[in-house]
Amino acid sequence: MIRPAVASDIPSIHAMVRELADYEKALSEAVATEAQLQAALFGPNPAAFAHIAEDDGTGETVGFALWFLNFSTWTGVHGIYLEDLYVRPEARGGGHGRALLAQLARICVERGYGRMDWSVLDWNEPSIGFYKSLGAFPQDEWTVFRLTGAPLAALGAAPAAG
Repeated sequence: MIRPAVASDIPSIHAMVRELADYEKALSEAVATEAQLQAALFGPNPAAFAHIAEDDGTGETVGFALWFLNFSTWTGVHGIYLEDLYVRPEARGGGHGRALLAQLARICVERGYGRMDWSVLDWNEPSIGFYKSLGAFPQDEWTVFRLTGAPLAALGAAPAAG
């Protein structure tokens, strides 16, 4: 099940941010506090948004996507920049990552956003293969992925998970 994050999810989001940083071999760089995440996601002027993936059987939080709006001067419309996508190792392969991305694609389609961008470490071959399987493609100079056009519409039109 995918749902928008609520304030009570902050401890789980914070823990998963740290798990992701550890996976990316950069735990010492993950200095954000729960209070900062609270302010960014649920303060008076939210700067970011998050969705939670829950295990259908247990209701346990198994992943999250944290994102914010960007804007393309070339297309003249907003897009989503996916800052973090993380699924806990024990839940990988269960469709949670795809479901989180599909939810963000639906938001793009519903709101008229033109694309979804994100970055991936060049050594993270499992994620790169997964993103390519959705129709996303790398940006040559940046190793940034973009989902747009027919693949974005197809993913956004996919049935909701759960």
